Amino acid sequence: MPSYLSPGVYVEEIDSGTRPIEAVGTSTAGFVGAAPNPDAFLDEAVAINNWSEFQRKYIRRDDKGTDLANAVYGFFNNGGSRCYVVNTKADGAIAGKGRGLDALAAIDEIAIIAAPGRTDVASHSALLDAAESLKDRVAILDAPPRVDDVEVLTRAAEGAAPPTTPAAEGDTTSPPPRGKGPKPGLRPRDSDGGYGACYFPWLTGRDAVNPDTVAQIPPSGHMAGIYARTDSERGVHKAPANVTIRGVDGLTQMLTRGEQDVLNPVGINCIRFFAREGARVWGARTLAPSASNWRYLNVRRLFNMIEESIAISTRWVVFEPNATPLWKDIQRDVGAFLTLLWRQGALAGARPEDAFFVKCDAETNPPEVVDAGQVVVVIGIAPVKPAEFVIFRIGQTAVGSTVETA
Repeated sequence: MPSYLSPGVYVEEIDSGTRPIEAVGTSTAGFVGAAPNPDAFLDEAVAINNWSEFQRKYIRRDDKGTDLANAVYGFFNNGGSRCYVVNTKADGAIAGKGRGLDALAAIDEIAIIAAPGRTDVASHSALLDAAESLKDRVAILDAPPRVDDVEVLTRAAEGAAPPTTPAAEGDTTSPPPRGKGPKPGLRPRDSDGGYGACYFPWLTGRDAVNPDTVAQIPPSGHMAGIYARTDSERGVHKAPANVTIRGVDGLTQMLTRGEQDVLNPVGINCIRFFAREGARVWGARTLAPSASNWRYLNVRRLFNMIEESIAISTRWVVFEPNATPLWKDIQRDVGAFLTLLWRQGALAGARPEDAFFVKCDAETNPPEVVDAGQVVVVIGIAPVKPAEFVIFRIGQTAVGSTVETA
C-alpha cells in the first residue's frame, strides 16, 4: 500500500482480476503416411502451411502420387490452413517409439489426426488409441474404397491384421470369407468417448502429383479440410456435414439411401453423390455406440475445445490460496467463456442459465478437499445437436381451413 504524505490527486493502476479464457484452435491436422519422396524427413513431424510447401519438401520431379500427398492436397483445397506431416515407410506401422503418431502426440496444436489410405485393423486401432489417450483430438478413419455388401461395415473387424496400404490391397473390397458363415467385419472398433469418425466410400479425382492420372483418394484429408472450413465459417459446434467436397470428380462407389440406412446407425459416415450438388458429406457421427451422448462429431469436438481451453487458460489458479475469492474468480471466468459460446450458438437454451452451469463453492470444496490441495469445479453444458433427421408432415386439408400454431 503506497503512503500519501502531501495533498494531491493520485492515479493508480489496478488489476481488474478478470482473466479471459481464449478458445484453442480446432483445425490443425496431423497426417501420417508415405510421402512421394520416401526419404524426406522420415519419421519427423513437419509443419506444412500450404500445398506448395509440401511439394518443395516431399515431392521430387519424377515422384509418383501417394495417398498422403492426395490427402494433404485435399486438406488445403477444402479449407485447411495448417497441418503436420510425418513421412513413414509405406508398409510400416503408423505408431511406434518416436515415429508416426507418436511424433504427433507432443504437438498440442493438433486437433485432428489421420493416416490416409490405411484401412487395416492395426492402423485404425492406433489412431483411436492415440486420440483416446490424449483426449484433445479426434481421429478420421478411412473405410475400404469399395465393399460388395455394406453389411460388412456394420461389424467390427476381429484381430489385428498386419498394416496394409491401398497399393497392396488393390481395388478389392471385403476379404474373402473364412470358411462358412458371414464375412469378417470391416468396421473399426467402437470409441466409447466418440474420439473417432469413419468415412465411406473413397473419392475419385486427379492425382495431386500427376494430374494426368485419375486416382482413388482416401477421404480423410478432404474431411480434415472440411472440418477446418466449417470451424472457420460457422464454428466447431456446427456438424461438418452437408458440405460439398472440393476437387472431386466422383466416388469409388455410389450409395443409395437404403444402404445408408444400414451404415448410419453404426457410425459409418457416408459420402453421397447428388445430381445437383455433387459429392457431399452426408453423415456426422462418431464411432461411439448409437445410444451414447458422444455419437455426434460436433459435440465431441466442441467438448474437446472447451476442455482444453479451460485447462490452458486457468493455469494461473495453481498454488493460489484455496478459498472463496479464488472460487468466485473461477466461476466468473469460466462462466464468461461459456456465455460467449452460448451467444455464438454453440450451446442450447434460450438463456445462459439454460445452457450451462458452473459451480465452485464450499459445497464442491469441503475441508477435506481443500486439505488435499484440490479445487473442484463442476460444469454442466448443453451442446447443440445437429438436425440429422428433418421431417415434414404433409397432409390434405379442406379449402379455407387454417392450422392454429401455439
